[in-house]
Amino acid sequence: MKNKKIKDKRPKALKNIHMPKNFDISLKAYGGGGSSNSLNPKPKKLKSQSMNGFEDQYKNIIDYIVRITYQIWEEKNIGYIYDTYSKDCRVWDEFGLQSGSEKIVADTVHTNNAFPDIRLFADEVIWAGDENASFHTSHRTIITGTNSGFSKFSKPTGKKVRLFCIANCVAKNNEIYYENVVYDTAGLIKQLGLDLNQVAKQLVDEGINGPFAPNFKNSKPKRKITKLKPISFDIPNQINNVKEFVYAVYDTIWNRRNFSAINKAYSSDVDFEGSTSRKFKGVKQLRKFIISILASFPDLALSIEDLYWMGNAKDGYLVSVRWGAIGTHKGNGSYGQPTNREVYLWGITQWEIKNNKIIKEWTGFNELAILMQILGERK
Repeated sequence: MKNKKIKDKRPKALKNIHMPKNFDISLKAYGGGGSSNSLNPKPKKLKSQSMNGFEDQYKNIIDYIVRITYQIWEEKNIGYIYDTYSKDCRVWDEFGLQSGSEKIVADTVHTNNAFPDIRLFADEVIWAGDENASFHTSHRTIITGTNSGFSKFSKPTGKKVRLFCIANCVAKNNEIYYENVVYDTAGLIKQLGLDLNQVAKQLVDEGINGPFAPNFKNSKPKRKITKLKPISFDIPNQINNVKEFVYAVYDTIWNRRNFSAINKAYSSDVDFEGSTSRKFKGVKQLRKFIISILASFPDLALSIEDLYWMGNAKDGYLVSVRWGAIGTHKGNGSYGQPTNREVYLWGITQWEIKNNKIIKEWTGFNELAILMQILGERK
């Protein structure tokens, strides 16, 4: 196994040639993930791809990302992080930038102490790239466990929890060197029976104060910098270019505030699952959610930070979008009375597209950190 040093720590954007055109290498083809039934023994028929620099046991990138997660979290081989994360890796989570494999090991030990029976079930993996450009994976997991140990939020509560997480990793030569991960931390806190606002204040008082935003392009979304009038794009009836479709949806709905476009981009009975245990069905509920965010942050401007997908027009697409946004808390809503504070929002969205419509969306974003920015005492 080769051990080449990666000089550029910030991954380059992938090109169209890096996007898989089918689902031959996918979690569905793999047979599922996250449990001994699907991983031990490994599926007999597994399509291989070139994985130069990775351990020989891994036949493709799905095999790699699912099995290292299983070994670290389910088999409790936490030290395997030293072999699968670079020594100077960078991981952005809800609390800011975590640097180095030692920090990742420490955080994983902490979580296992808080939830000794923690389980992680692979729910979906969207991937793109290759051994040269680096493999990019958007790994959605379902996490279950019982809070019988001390956590960063409180003493043991004895509560059982279930939440989802999306981890977007970039790996080369058997090591993840860059990661953006969103847990439904706000939903977790509520399931523990704790007051979300109180926990947000407590964490800021303890010195957790960011920076809360991953590296936005030029630090701020383009609209925020130039004060340009938001552009309206036509959302196509037929998706011939996935990138153009994604940008049209976000710019038209989120930046232009054209909420009628939701009906054109989404299936009428779209399934949505999001942070703070949000779960609903249909475009009316989706529109209500989007408007509620924009009502709290009336000047919010959003930019797409990373995008990749797999699939084709016939079979549909799986899409991963990492986005960032900046807005001022000037409006009334679920985040309390307006504070006029500038807030950084970021998240990861996964779409399942069939027949040119988004039929399922999972969106995890830094909702706890939003409250920390709003409620925390300013230094």
